[in-house]
Amino acid sequence: MANWDDISSEGNVEDRRGTTPAIAFAGGGGIIALLLTLGLNFLGLSVDPSTVESVLNTVQSLNAGQATQVEQPPEYKGNDSYEVFTKKVLGSTDDTWTGVFQRNGLTYAKPRLVLFRDATQSGCGLATTQVGPHFCPEDDTIYLDETFFDELHTRFGSDVGKVAQAYVIAHEVGHNVQKQLGVFDNGPVSTASESVDVELQADCYAGVWAYTQAKNGLFVDGDIDQALSAAAAVGDDHIQEVTQGYSNPETWTHGSSAERVNAFKVGYTTGQPGKCTNLQQ
Repeated sequence: MANWDDISSEGNVEDRRGTTPAIAFAGGGGIIALLLTLGLNFLGLSVDPSTVESVLNTVQSLNAGQATQVEQPPEYKGNDSYEVFTKKVLGSTDDTWTGVFQRNGLTYAKPRLVLFRDATQSGCGLATTQVGPHFCPEDDTIYLDETFFDELHTRFGSDVGKVAQAYVIAHEVGHNVQKQLGVFDNGPVSTASESVDVELQADCYAGVWAYTQAKNGLFVDGDIDQALSAAAAVGDDHIQEVTQGYSNPETWTHGSSAERVNAFKVGYTTGQPGKCTNLQQ
């Protein structure tokens, strides 16, 4: 079993769990449109507009008369075990990509990670549990509600051990890497095929992170199976079969289970980011 205490680095994690976001509501129901257009939410599920409207209305009512977030409840004050875990994982990705960038004469800008429950304000608008884990390129921040992993297990059958959860974080960090390498310089991806390319590359980058950590002795036999289980569970074909009873490849935005597993394996077996291209099968 991976011993996360062996990681000395800690990433920049902000804990907003238990607080209510004070939201500026200019833009109305389209407040998360940027995220959904970019397709950088982990599952790639469409979000029912009525659900978004319900969340917006709830938060707006809670914020009536408030200018700032309410005080965090006692159970989230200080560094609880989950916050420590996410700091260690993010710190390990910082180490991985700082090294990769330095070897190529570049400087890596480390992302931030925000833990939240239900909803919080982001640079891309309102981050909600329904959107799932995602990277916002407007503020270089990953947003994560850890209750997402309950759904990943109960609804989609994934292993949700700590290595699986670390894979999800490493995947979102992959989008931060992509931004710095200019992948999004021309704006949001415009086709489903382009979206799949972006997501599979992020999976492969997560594999590069796992390769580095395996060399550092973090993982033991069987640990990586958790990441492979998560990658398989979030394939578009599997998600569509669970949610609608059939799969339509023309609507895929993140890649099939086989493609996502293969992309991670390419990064994990080679440790070379340059191999993380042309991964659609």
